[in-house]
Amino acid sequence: MHSSPTTSFALIGLALLNNLASGFSCTTSIPFPTSASDAIIRNAPKSSSSKNSSFCKGIHSPLMMRGGGGAAASQRTPTSLANGGGGEAIGQDLNLTTSKVLASLWGTSGVAYILLKAIKRVVPIALEPFKGEGVVPLTQFQLAAYIITCLWFAYVEGYKGFQRKFSPLVVSRSFTLQSTSPFHHLLFAPFYSMGLFHATKKRMIVSWSVSIGVAAIVAAVKRLPYPWRNIVDAGVVIGLSWGTISIIGGYVISLVTGIAPIDVDPSLPESKE
Repeated sequence: MHSSPTTSFALIGLALLNNLASGFSCTTSIPFPTSASDAIIRNAPKSSSSKNSSFCKGIHSPLMMRGGGGAAASQRTPTSLANGGGGEAIGQDLNLTTSKVLASLWGTSGVAYILLKAIKRVVPIALEPFKGEGVVPLTQFQLAAYIITCLWFAYVEGYKGFQRKFSPLVVSRSFTLQSTSPFHHLLFAPFYSMGLFHATKKRMIVSWSVSIGVAAIVAAVKRLPYPWRNIVDAGVVIGLSWGTISIIGGYVISLVTGIAPIDVDPSLPESKE
């Protein structure tokens, strides 16, 4: 049975939206103490048993897991418990204030706005093959390429690039802004959140390289003939849309829970004393 290009495109869109809806949960869950760490706590000296007991109860408290009064407990892994509590932090309490919320909102929403403007420019080109008014329709091979390109961009750019890496970085860096931050950090908060300045040397190299690389790719794609430019732009729309939603979703999650994105290094430069 043959389906029209419009029907196939709608089905792909529904599948991608389904993936988006289920993709905002934290990729790294906050682990609970294992039986081995519980055994270590039980075998601890009696003088510290009461402290260990209250600590374990605190870890199982839902309030503490959501960034309540026991942020330190939510930052420890089972390994850190076994090693005396010196493990790596995995969830930082944001200690939200009005100034921090406003600054982070400007940083995150500014990045989302940049992506939305790009999507708005590219969407008409991506949908051009389906207008049907004096437009050459896609062949079956071209339609297959259209669908595969959308799926490829959804996974590589949307999921791997944005949701797993760039989006958590933007959210994490935006929450490092506050009223005491330098004025130019607040003024250019979206670019600060993207890691284009006031970041580690490696982070700035990566951020600027990606930005310049994307600009070069966009210039090259514009030279492609119909319908290949439209096919690539369709993938770009899917990837950027995924990225925009993951940034907004990640920001809302951190704002509600009071915890920064888990296991994400904001890549701030070392302070010079």
